[in-house]
Amino acid sequence: MLLEMKFYDITVPISNSVPIYDGDPRASVDVHLAMAEGGPANVSQLCFGAHTGTHVDAPNHFIDGTRRVEDLDLNKLIGPCRVVGVAADVTAIGPEHLTGIDGAERVIFKTRNSNFWATPEDGFRTDFTYITPEAARKLAEMKVQLVGIDYLSVEKFGSDDFATHIALLEQEIVILEGLDLRGVAAGDYELICLPLKFTGGLGDGSPARTILRTL
Repeated sequence: MLLEMKFYDITVPISNSVPIYDGDPRASVDVHLAMAEGGPANVSQLCFGAHTGTHVDAPNHFIDGTRRVEDLDLNKLIGPCRVVGVAADVTAIGPEHLTGIDGAERVIFKTRNSNFWATPEDGFRTDFTYITPEAARKLAEMKVQLVGIDYLSVEKFGSDDFATHIALLEQEIVILEGLDLRGVAAGDYELICLPLKFTGGLGDGSPARTILRTL
């Protein structure tokens, strides 16, 4: 008997109330035309920064002149993925938390952060669990192609050297941030992550509809 595949939408919706990383552009979702108001069609207007909600970081986010989001390799964004559960008392993911991921090409960390998405009205949280530079360098050594986390940055809030980002992006490892993993158990899945394709700007990142599918 064939088992039915299950899909998990782990995308944080973009809305007027979605938490925004400190200093990034606010998001707005407004009505441009409405049939109820005499318009010929319903048309919404969206305005948000490249790092709003669930999004990817391209190398050009922190390393000027490198690969832009529209040039990312789709092979890194689609394929087998391991969701790694991190204990609720862990606030910094270090090399000691990377056990059991040998051979994984895409790694997503499920932490205490996911619960933050239950109360978006609390606004941006600065106390989120992050990935240390040491762990980022270890992930690069392990030849991981994509690294994800369940809040708006892999980097410790207030970092002034962005060492975690740089350790990953200089190896062209895609960073996937802002995931909602509340409904997902640790384990192996297929990842489907499709950032918006746009040109202009600096190509530093893009919101991405992101799905996990059971294998």
